[in-house]
Amino acid sequence: MAIQKPSHTFTKIHLKALRTNSFQILLTLSFTVFINTFCEAQDIPKTSPPISPKTISDSTQVRTDSIDASQVNERIQDTVKVDSVKKGEGFLEGQVKYLATDYVSINQREQKIYLYNNAEVYYKDMHITAGTIVIDYSINEVYAGRIKDSLGNYSQHPVFEQGQDVIEPDSIRFNFDTRKALVWNSKTEQQGGTIVAERTKKENDSVYFISRGRYTTSEDVEDPEYYFLIRKGKVVPGKKVVTGLTNMFIYDVPTPIGLPFGFFPLTNKRTSGIIIPSFGEDTANDRGYFLQNGGYYFAISDYVDLAVLGDYYTNGSYGLRLQSSYALRYKFRGSVNFRYENLINSERGFPDFSKSSIYNIRWSHTQDAKSNPSSRFSASVNLGSSRYYQQSINQLNASNFLNNTLASSISYSKTFAGEPQVNLSMTATHSQNTNTEVINMTLPTLQGSVGRIFPFAPKTGSKKGMIQNINFQYNLRGENRIQTTDSLFFKKEMFDEAKMGVQHNIPLSTNFKLFKYLSITAGTSYQEVWTFKTIERTFDQATQQLVTTENKGFDSFRTYNFSTSLGTTIYGMFDFGKDKKLQALRHVIRPTISYSISPAFSQYYDTYEVIDADGTTSDEVEYTRFEESIFGIPGNNFASSIGLSVSNTIEAKVRDRDTTATDPKKIMIFNNLNFSTNYNIAADSLKWAPVRMTGGTSLFNNKMSVNFGATLDPYALDNNNNKIDKFNIDNGGSLFRLTSANLTFNYSLNSKSFERKDSRSDDAAVQESINSGGRADDLFGKPQDFADGRFTGQDEDDEEDTGPSPLYSNEIPWSARFAYAVNYNNSRRQSEISSHSLMFSGDIDLSKRWSFGFSSGYDLKSKGITYTQLRFERDLLSWRMNFTWIPFSERSSWNFFIGIKSNLLKDLKYDQRRQRDRSL
Repeated sequence: MAIQKPSHTFTKIHLKALRTNSFQILLTLSFTVFINTFCEAQDIPKTSPPISPKTISDSTQVRTDSIDASQVNERIQDTVKVDSVKKGEGFLEGQVKYLATDYVSINQREQKIYLYNNAEVYYKDMHITAGTIVIDYSINEVYAGRIKDSLGNYSQHPVFEQGQDVIEPDSIRFNFDTRKALVWNSKTEQQGGTIVAERTKKENDSVYFISRGRYTTSEDVEDPEYYFLIRKGKVVPGKKVVTGLTNMFIYDVPTPIGLPFGFFPLTNKRTSGIIIPSFGEDTANDRGYFLQNGGYYFAISDYVDLAVLGDYYTNGSYGLRLQSSYALRYKFRGSVNFRYENLINSERGFPDFSKSSIYNIRWSHTQDAKSNPSSRFSASVNLGSSRYYQQSINQLNASNFLNNTLASSISYSKTFAGEPQVNLSMTATHSQNTNTEVINMTLPTLQGSVGRIFPFAPKTGSKKGMIQNINFQYNLRGENRIQTTDSLFFKKEMFDEAKMGVQHNIPLSTNFKLFKYLSITAGTSYQEVWTFKTIERTFDQATQQLVTTENKGFDSFRTYNFSTSLGTTIYGMFDFGKDKKLQALRHVIRPTISYSISPAFSQYYDTYEVIDADGTTSDEVEYTRFEESIFGIPGNNFASSIGLSVSNTIEAKVRDRDTTATDPKKIMIFNNLNFSTNYNIAADSLKWAPVRMTGGTSLFNNKMSVNFGATLDPYALDNNNNKIDKFNIDNGGSLFRLTSANLTFNYSLNSKSFERKDSRSDDAAVQESINSGGRADDLFGKPQDFADGRFTGQDEDDEEDTGPSPLYSNEIPWSARFAYAVNYNNSRRQSEISSHSLMFSGDIDLSKRWSFGFSSGYDLKSKGITYTQLRFERDLLSWRMNFTWIPFSERSSWNFFIGIKSNLLKDLKYDQRRQRDRSL
């Protein structure tokens, strides 16, 4: 049957052969050959009418053997007419499709079909591509091999695909009936690793047997940096590799690293397994040999996992860490960490023997914003022993030992939509000073609020004028505060001094325009405080001591105040001309004047008399019974003050250095420059408060951020350095006296072509530092745990280019970060620098695969180098080598690591370290 297109010839061939070998098997092979100018093919129907060789166009490259075509047709027709034999197991279960670029040759004598150049065969879920393919339909086998050119080079290697399994051998034989195959020099990828075997036997769809196979995770399969030589092995794709005698070769050089048998798990899912520990010796603190960061990983489900890790030292010290992550898509995700260390120094009986226990609990929980827009639950917990990060001997905590605060917060909030909107939230907080070991907690804090209500607002349209903008709202806050110490944490005694209170606040305010350009805001606030503990003070004449009695029970006080403010915005533009380098300056000034008044609430105050031993009253002291209130005390003095503030923003337009740019470049000179003070009308003396000045700017294309501040006091000091009610300028000084000042700047710069090649690792390290309460940068160093890639490791798959580079850019990539801070104090003429430091860190790529990083600083006041960390890293293609060194300080130590990047073989590593010396 001819095709409409003249360049195509469509031919159907039906062959039927009878094979006799002690028994007869009726074999039917049905196929369709479709050859065109592009040498394509179509499906092969299972039955087709006989053909004559004359129907094949001369332009095609299909060839048949010397058998008479009429005899073949006659035999086929006769056999079809009388065929009543049932199909046996030798029959194909599906259609065979094939195509080739150069030619398709059918040899009826040999009962074979030859395909040459870009040959392909399809059968059910099996697909073979190769340079040459031979189909032997007498035994239902296909052979695929390479093409050899005139120079002796081989090309078009076979590719065998069945389901999700892909094999790239030199040649292959496949039987359609048994679905078994023999493969020579096959290459197959299994979950990040590649198996190259000299000979492979495909037993079925799920089992392969290999002989002298090489297993590696290297990108360069032809010349891998390392491989494991498998003498004999069994491969179950997607599940496991079981081997006999196996040992590692590094660049074809055998090593003694081997096993009499091996088991390599293969899976696309998370699986449970052993985490191999690091081995070393702690000679600095006489803890002996140790195993660190070893344990077991439990893949509990797709939503939650658990890692149990531990450390053990031969002197009896040990550590335990439980780490669990959980996630439910579109709902929430989080992690829980518990760390405990039992530290023993020296040996029992020695004078320097000591024993201590430290722990740390971390919990992080975030809710997906889409899961429930009206309610939200979040948690960020970091609590434990105050000296945990300072005393921990696990290198994962190396960068966090400078933390002096541990903070936690757990909150739940609910919003009730409507008019007005109602918000409720409950929060538990924790703040722990690691230096003083003082812990402040709120268990819990209850907050509620009712949205603003505009009682005089029109039902439609915008609100205008003072009356329509009148609004009020209601706020509620209740707290249970606990202050304790590290030694009483989680004990019964910590609740004995708990303080509870409730605060109600109803603000009433309005705003309107005056003379079009002035904005006026006026308001009053009513506040009521409930407390459940008050005090009563008396003076004991006999003992000459003050006696304070606590009274438990409900009590309350109420206060109110009034405030108003007047503000405007002034825009100044200074145009210097477009032909100037500085074309224009834009200055925005926002002056504000405010007034507040609060009456004296003396009804809440009592007095007690101080009586001398002879019975005379020497003094009368005023106090309030609400001094233990967590929301402050009612004011006993009439207050009336005027506040003054001015905020400034200054930016410039300059001619762009880029001559192709059409618009000028905008530069921010001051992001903010603020001045503020107030005048207390009701005060008898020292009416003016110090002037506070703050400002900030960005320089060098926003690479450097600068912030500064100062306090200027208008009053003078006496000879005892006490403030007196006399202006400093009237005392022979300047208009203001500088009492304090501060300056900070942060600067980051890098080479133009610099890109961090280990961004994933850095992100994991930064997140680990933040979760522990540390800095978001690496100025205090980075957490180091090379053995466990879940924190700071790097997967081999994350690298885009792992091959060697013959040339390297002459511009060495680098980056640097600086942080400078200085504080000045002169409140009592001490004129001292209270703190003065410079911190810096950086990374340098010495070559494509050599990198160096450092974190250090200098205390300019104490004139000493601060905590210093040096980091060296070598990318060894499939391997990674790291060396971290803390050269001095009380935490002097070093850590060396070399191991395979792939998560599948990351337990093959060498880790050596020297622990820090114990400080007394």
